[in-house]
Amino acid sequence: MTAPRRAILVFLDGVGIGPGDPAHNPFAAAHLPRLRALLGGRLPVAEHLDGDGRIVAEGAVLAAADATLGVEGLPQSGTGQTTLLTGRNGAAEYGRHFGPWVPTPLRPLLAAENLLRRAVDAERMAAFANAYPLSGAPADPRIFRRPAGPMLAAQSAGALTRGAAELAEGRAVASSITNERWQERLGSDIPQVTPDQAARTLARIAAEADVTLFAHYDTDYTGHRGDLAGAVAALERVDAFLGALADALPPDALLVVSSDHGNVEDVRGGHTINPVPVLALGPGRERFVNARSLMDVTPMMFDALGIPPLTSNT
Repeated sequence: MTAPRRAILVFLDGVGIGPGDPAHNPFAAAHLPRLRALLGGRLPVAEHLDGDGRIVAEGAVLAAADATLGVEGLPQSGTGQTTLLTGRNGAAEYGRHFGPWVPTPLRPLLAAENLLRRAVDAERMAAFANAYPLSGAPADPRIFRRPAGPMLAAQSAGALTRGAAELAEGRAVASSITNERWQERLGSDIPQVTPDQAARTLARIAAEADVTLFAHYDTDYTGHRGDLAGAVAALERVDAFLGALADALPPDALLVVSSDHGNVEDVRGGHTINPVPVLALGPGRERFVNARSLMDVTPMMFDALGIPPLTSNT
């Protein structure tokens, strides 16, 4: 098994694996040529998984990972992101599923044990590719008062460093992949980019780091809106982005794509208890065929990179 030199986690909020009904599941209704090509003609829908909940293709693996974490109720973003980014059972630690932001009692755990902070503690270079409104743009105070897990992870690792200037210069990626929302705030100072261009920017950032995180939230947003056409458009943008990213990454890079809970795969009703996809490409991808839970993703990434475990999963 070839070991990767670096690893990238692309977090897609609110993406599960459900039945492939095109009337309700945008994965079945959308045109997703790049994802189909990566998965040998298949898609992350229940009918395309094998008997073990997996898709094994020539250059990629996909595993269906449990997001309920043994806790009753619908999985939520705050506890799910904590689990994904640390390998610790955030819902069990907190006593229930909670979201959309990371609950205050879990923030010290997330800060200490997330994949970016752990990389820094292991003397590896960590990068957070997202642009955040640090300066030069009016910030919504809620993003810091009610923070998402990826932002807290980056902040704890000293990697929350990219803002409007870096986005304008092609050294950061907008969470929405393309830059329309930043343009609404800052106008012509922010250029428009295609999903392909955004992917190449992420690949350049990742080529200079050992562990890179990028977070995308529109999948969850469109799932909550219940608009199939909007969800189809969101997934088609993600498809173009991931395909271009797979093409642009250096050959020593492991790419992992995962989520915190289901939502967009069934636009009828918000969050689901469906498993989430863990998609892995590049050297070290074979490990992820055994990903059965959100708790497995970060430990498997560190195992691939040779970073020793800090604590056992709880």
